[in-house]
Amino acid sequence: MGATHLLDTSAYSQPLRRRPLEAVCRRWQSLGDRRLCISVICHAELLQGIELARSPKLRRAYERILAGRLPILNVDPLVAETYARLAAQMTARGLPRPAFDLLIAATAKVHGLVVATCNYKDFEPIEGVAVEDWSR
Repeated sequence: MGATHLLDTSAYSQPLRRRPLEAVCRRWQSLGDRRLCISVICHAELLQGIELARSPKLRRAYERILAGRLPILNVDPLVAETYARLAAQMTARGLPRPAFDLLIAATAKVHGLVVATCNYKDFEPIEGVAVEDWSR
């Protein structure tokens, strides 16, 4: 079975936290790595956090636990077009969203994936994008 879920940064980063959310760990384990992937945007956000932390320990944990673990989906022209439509729709509705969230949502929509997040409200109002709240 192929990927079914696209993790956003809040879910993907959980294994690196001092106290990862148990609900995320259980859901990740129940689906297994083969059904999960991330966006290149999520990858960039996580790496930025590691750089800002300036923690060799965190860098080593990332390399040991997450580096190369899940497939990374790129932003291609179709994802970019979908992002532009979503951004325009959300702005017209008076609900603008951060570009990174919309790029992750666009990636999920193009690939027919469910966004797995711990920040459900960031994605919930985006039309045509399936979202699961992994924080509970």
